[in-house]
Amino acid sequence: MALPQKIAPLNSELMDTLVQASKTEWMPQPFDPERSFVKILWTGSETGGWAVLLKWKKGFVAPQHKHLAASHTFILSGKLKVRDGVLNAGDYIYEPNGMLHGATTALEDTEYLFISNGAVLFFDEEQGFTSYLSWEELRRMENAYKAKGKARAKAPAKAKAAAKPKARAKASA
Repeated sequence: MALPQKIAPLNSELMDTLVQASKTEWMPQPFDPERSFVKILWTGSETGGWAVLLKWKKGFVAPQHKHLAASHTFILSGKLKVRDGVLNAGDYIYEPNGMLHGATTALEDTEYLFISNGAVLFFDEEQGFTSYLSWEELRRMENAYKAKGKARAKAPAKAKAAAKPKARAKASA
């Protein structure tokens, strides 16, 4: 049966985004590389939105911040203290644009899905604005991580080549 109107996309370059997160490395986050890690699932330069998996070790504390756009959080494992409540595995929270709250603490090793429609602004009462996280910052972090990985991969290869005994030329008789 024919449809009453054309529904084919006008933009022939539309594509799905598939990320096999189980095959992706956890990237340490610069502000606490021992206890906070991220896997980027999607960034939308056209909208400013982004989706990540976050892994926080027990005791990690994300500083107080303001959501400059709405966000969705789904706890996969562990426990987070958010404002006056505790989020457990299976819990979901929607935070509207403009949501302001204090520190968020990992009460256990925790992994969660975080989808944001825009940037998150981190601040300190004494210092004021300290940093922000957006799709652009995530891509910068990813590029820096990949560059370090390439440098790490080259270093062992150079060391191995330097340690290799050189072949001796045969003396001619």
